[in-house]
Amino acid sequence: MKTIITYGTFDLFHYGHVRLFKRLKALGDKLIVAVSTDEFNALKGKAAFSSYLQRAEIVEACKYVDMVVPETHWQQKAKDICKYDISIFGMGDDWKGEFDELSILCDVVYLDRTGEISSTEIKNSLADRGAPKTQLSNGPDDNSLNNSNQGNDGLSNIGNKATK
Repeated sequence: MKTIITYGTFDLFHYGHVRLFKRLKALGDKLIVAVSTDEFNALKGKAAFSSYLQRAEIVEACKYVDMVVPETHWQQKAKDICKYDISIFGMGDDWKGEFDELSILCDVVYLDRTGEISSTEIKNSLADRGAPKTQLSNGPDDNSLNNSNQGNDGLSNIGNKATK
């Protein structure tokens, strides 16, 4: 079985994300998506509009995604490749060359971005229109999702769709 993994914040989920997942899934049998946690985004100097739990739920709902895991730090990638028996590590070509060192563990591919769409462009466009720039607050469903899917480390691990 060929397992593929990719990483990202996946904020303001859009058709570019769907197309990336579709193309990655076509490379193998199982697609794992590691979604950056809010804490990791803060370390990177990024702020997502939606919370980690909201973004993970949206990504998990995509029919091409088989499993969602939290991304908590930069060094996690090599460990995940071994832990999940990854065949292909895939990212958008805006990261080209950044993860080549992982090629000793699996195939590394960089796929062309979907033109004319990016979360950053969406955020900038909304900001120009005077839209709110703050993260959505957790709704009542976030707490129930968090309580039902937390692992021992206190981070949500949405898990494998096949086991639901």
